[in-house]
Amino acid sequence: MKKFGLDSTDIRILSAIQQHGQLSKTKLAEIANISATPCWARLDRLKAAGFIRGYHADIVLEQLSDFTQVVVTVSLTHHRKADFDRFEAFIRNLDEITDCIATGGGMDYVIETITPDLTSFQALMETLLAAELGIDRYMTYIATRRVKSSKPNLAKLTAKNRG
Repeated sequence: MKKFGLDSTDIRILSAIQQHGQLSKTKLAEIANISATPCWARLDRLKAAGFIRGYHADIVLEQLSDFTQVVVTVSLTHHRKADFDRFEAFIRNLDEITDCIATGGGMDYVIETITPDLTSFQALMETLLAAELGIDRYMTYIATRRVKSSKPNLAKLTAKNRG
């Protein structure tokens, strides 16, 4: 499904800023293999069209502090829209929850949490349960190490749409 008229140059621009964050006009144009002025115009168009949510630093948490990372799968008791909406609104306000994905199948959500320690994680889970969000069951998985964390290859991801 074609959502926007992106060409390979647009994909190179998006890939470059996904990999490197904000770049100078000259460096971005060099990576995209076009001159600076049209490159900047394309970047402005991509921003205006909503392709770029923001620019972020990839902080090495292990350098900053000890922490506990736990992945939690959650199943709700009821599956009405209001139940999902209430659960999702609540977790959006919890800093300890860094990612949440709604899923189909056996579990309703997969959540990633980062807390200073297991005691803090347990307090987070008690907060979720006390909020009466309709959690039927949950399973926890303590992360021992990150094997891979990356962004998708945009050229491969969009090749079918542009082909």
